[in-house]
Amino acid sequence: MTDTPIFEHFAYQRPDMVAVEAEFNTQLLQFETAEGFDAQYAALQALNTQREEFWTMYNLSYIRHSSNTNDAFYEAENDYFDTQLPAYEALNNRFFKALIATPFREALEQKFGKQLFTLADLALKTFKPGIESALQKENALSSEYTKIKAQAKIEFEGTTYNLSNIQPIELSDDPKTRRAAMQARWQFYAAQAPVVEGIFEEMVHLRHQISQDLGYKNFVEVGYARMRRSDYTPDMVANYRKQIRELIVPLAGELYERQRVRLGLEKMTYYDEEYKFTSGNPKPIGTPEEIVANAAKMYHALSPQTDAFFQFMQKTHLMDLVNRDGKAPMGYCTYLGKYQAPFIFSNFNGTSGDIDVLTHEAGHAFQVWSSGQQFEFDEYHWPTSDAAEIHSMSMEFFTWPWMELFFGPDTEKYHFMHLGNAIQFLPYGVAVDEFQHIVYENPDMTPAERNAAWSALEKIYLPHRNYDGNTFLENGGYWQKQGHIFNSPFYYIDYTLAQICAFQFWVRDRHNHADAWKDYVALCQAGGSKSFLDLVKLANLRSPFEDGSVESVVGEIRKFFASVDDTKF
Repeated sequence: MTDTPIFEHFAYQRPDMVAVEAEFNTQLLQFETAEGFDAQYAALQALNTQREEFWTMYNLSYIRHSSNTNDAFYEAENDYFDTQLPAYEALNNRFFKALIATPFREALEQKFGKQLFTLADLALKTFKPGIESALQKENALSSEYTKIKAQAKIEFEGTTYNLSNIQPIELSDDPKTRRAAMQARWQFYAAQAPVVEGIFEEMVHLRHQISQDLGYKNFVEVGYARMRRSDYTPDMVANYRKQIRELIVPLAGELYERQRVRLGLEKMTYYDEEYKFTSGNPKPIGTPEEIVANAAKMYHALSPQTDAFFQFMQKTHLMDLVNRDGKAPMGYCTYLGKYQAPFIFSNFNGTSGDIDVLTHEAGHAFQVWSSGQQFEFDEYHWPTSDAAEIHSMSMEFFTWPWMELFFGPDTEKYHFMHLGNAIQFLPYGVAVDEFQHIVYENPDMTPAERNAAWSALEKIYLPHRNYDGNTFLENGGYWQKQGHIFNSPFYYIDYTLAQICAFQFWVRDRHNHADAWKDYVALCQAGGSKSFLDLVKLANLRSPFEDGSVESVVGEIRKFFASVDDTKF
């Protein structure tokens, strides 16, 4: 890794699918006909090298396209991958079939563990020859939705904003300004609703048809298999959502009531929810460059591992953090396996969210930087997303002792808000999940019926919410902003499962940092070599599905909130 060039010099070349398929077939034939384990392992290494090259090119294209959705070259490359990924999935499908059928399975399991074969089984559930055109269309619809949001133009008081840089205006001290700015945002979504609802309508029917072609009743089972869930079921998730309804919804409501009193409001409205204090929400100190420099100090102090990791990220230019027009309005971390290089993408806009997304995505990046050096299989570089979000959300808490670098005298205020936001997110997160179950179990719902279903869930999980006469939101349009619903179905519950695990690390870190950090690093190094529940066990955490797991963290969280006089902020 010491010879890794800077990101700008990472060479991109469109994979020639004819040549890719020919080479893949050659290596796969050698794998299938190998007469001994050593020969098969050599073929496997060659296949992995080729797969790593393909995914590196895909991720380079994805990063550069999302960095500037107006760039015609990378828009064309993005379109190319939308059409070619199903063909590549067909190749991988053949590889997974050969892997499962190998006579040397026992030896491979001893070398790589059983999780690789579990993942292969799940992959085979989600693909068969003949559905490529449907998958191409699904990819195109996903890109269409993302582009609509990336190219949003919101006119407000003579200035044009995008979905990221209007957020500071929405946090104005003036309630009329907050209301007007939030209305401008939702006027954009209301204007786009016919197109967005049309995209989703087509997506739902397409995914339902894919599921039936694969032999399933509906998309739920396929969605779970796509998320590579092997050790829990929709029924277990439903029981987990019940814990959130019973224990977290009331706590979130108490925090909203404290906020209403703190703000001196007769009633809370949707445009007040993110405005936490009359003195203003805590904002990060300094320029983006100064924030990164302070992050380097923080990661140097946290541990030798995080110090080496963050130095690598800086030296190799593996972060694109600042908002600009045409940049996709999201935050993510991806991995360029050819270079053993994570990449962090975000949209700094001068709010505390800049620090949240930096530490969150750095958690992902630290994990894949750690496990990428341990495993040769791409499938093991990342865990399933439920486990992956433990790394990111826990990193947000492990870095609490250094928040003074970013917030100075507002550090306690930030801690109070950060933990409160985490609690208040959980009901929304599980509402998104339940909404998707309803939608895919009832694929013939009309757009109006889907909106009504969302409104009904808001009354259960977000009973405090008051849309103050905003017709689009009162009619159930809020879900249309949530990109995961369109681009990564059934992903969203993973944030909430991981949040419960991250709360456990937060509790442990407050009592014994060395012990908690040791388990966290071990979890990162394990990558995707185990299933979600096995990784949770490895980290000495309780399963979120276990009755009492949510309750086990609520007591300490309540103690923290009780110890803080939020009226002084």
